[in-house]
Amino acid sequence: MITARLRKAFPAGADSRAFTLDIQFQAGSGVTVLFGPSGSGKTLTLDCIAGFVRPDDGRILLNDALLFDGAARVFLPPQARHCGYVFQNYALFPHMTLRENLEFAAAALRKLERHKRVTEMLERFQLGDVGGRRPHELSGGQKQRGSIARALLARPRLLLLDEPAQGLDAVLRQELYAILREVQQDFPMPALLVTHDLEEALELGSQMHVFREGRIAQSGTPQGILDAPVSADIARQLGIYNLLPAEILALDPGRNSSRLRVGEWEINGVYYPGHLKGDRVTLSVIPSQVRVMAREGAPGANTMRMELRHAVAGPERARLLFADGFRAEMNRADWERISRAKEFAVEIPAAALRLVKG
Repeated sequence: MITARLRKAFPAGADSRAFTLDIQFQAGSGVTVLFGPSGSGKTLTLDCIAGFVRPDDGRILLNDALLFDGAARVFLPPQARHCGYVFQNYALFPHMTLRENLEFAAAALRKLERHKRVTEMLERFQLGDVGGRRPHELSGGQKQRGSIARALLARPRLLLLDEPAQGLDAVLRQELYAILREVQQDFPMPALLVTHDLEEALELGSQMHVFREGRIAQSGTPQGILDAPVSADIARQLGIYNLLPAEILALDPGRNSSRLRVGEWEINGVYYPGHLKGDRVTLSVIPSQVRVMAREGAPGANTMRMELRHAVAGPERARLLFADGFRAEMNRADWERISRAKEFAVEIPAAALRLVKG
């Protein structure tokens, strides 16, 4: 278990604004995702935990070991913290071979034990035939696997991963995800994963903290946060929602229903506790929950005519952009059946409409 309470402030400078990291969280075994845009404090959090940055105040406890305590003036150096760190840019020494990089990380071991463990790690991560190459002679995937192998050599109690899939193509990403899942099975320990990629968070994370401007704005499982963002700002940050300003026209708790005005349209929704007729609210809907059809006759319930602006068909899914930035996603085969239509209608199921704070 890692328990962290951190505060670190940076004053405004000539070319930078003031920034304060002020967070508190716990993470157990499994992958805990630190999710958010660049500059929100995710990597700074890892650097504080690793000992590369000294917080102004707070406390960091890893299992039963106190790594930092601002009040007690405890600050263990990085080498005493037993944290494995996988950097975004790999951080392999360019003048050393891959094997030498791993041997450097295992310098505390006796020579024979060091050679044995390094060889085992090279083989484990399918790097046995490139151990004699320098970093510039390795592919991105090989460098990333080497970086993970190096982080695990010292048998860390905590694994820190800073954007580990950055710069990898789709095939190498899936390969990396498989490796990280194996690492979690074979090296049970907490892992903190920094990313701004929602698919990566859903793929790997058991818990997630959404960072926003140095604070944690929402915590929960990745799927739970995806299903119910606490605010429109978080929905925008997740980047996969349509946000619709609406007015509540009617509420019926007995039937768990509501009537809403969205632009020029009236649609049905579920009952929204704590709200009244006439309230203006913001609704969110995920593009994949929208149904797109060729327009034929008058629109039905919860169906609105929309002007298609752009469509991109991938191998399995089609992504559609309509007027006013409304987005939909559908099976490619279904899209191909209607793609030649002159006009389109979009159906939004009532259950798919989520109310979020504006």
